[in-house]
This record gives sequence, structure tokens and C-alpha cells, in this order.
Amino acid sequence: MRFAWSRKALTDKDSTKRGFTHPLNLIMIAYNVIWWIPIILAFTKVIDYHTGFIAFFVVTVIRLAANLIRNNVLKPDQGDGFPLRSP
Repeated sequence: MRFAWSRKALTDKDSTKRGFTHPLNLIMIAYNVIWWIPIILAFTKVIDYHTGFIAFFVVTVIRLAANLIRNNVLKPDQGDGFPLRSP
């Protein structure tokens, strides 16, 4: 919510003007796809549930740390350009 006002205030750095192939968008897409991979592999029985749960837990902890850094450490302008974030 704290980034909503900065998005309105931005003119040249607006993140919505970036295309699909922009490096930050590709990193964000890969970041979100990696989160789903352990779930999909476990449910399709490519890996067992125990390994899938551990992999999903590790990825979720990494996402939690990235979101905590983005929301509590970075300034609003830096947070908007941070690649490891949810859209």
C-alpha cells in the first residue's frame, strides 16, 4: 500500500511502461514460477511429497525474506524496482 502513492507520482520510471521482455519483468516472472515448481512436481509425483514440501518451504522462506527487505529496508523508489517481488 505504501508504494501506491509513489506509482502515481512517478513519471519516467513508471513500472507499468516496461514491456514483457524487460529484465525486471522476466526476473519477476521466473521468481513466481519457481515458487510453483515444487508444488507441481510433488502433485504430479515427479518428486515425493516430503521433498516437495521441503523445497516449497525453502522457496517460501526466501520469498518471505525478499518481501521483508522490500517492505522494511528499501526506500519506495528502490522497492518499486526490486526484482524479487510479487506483482
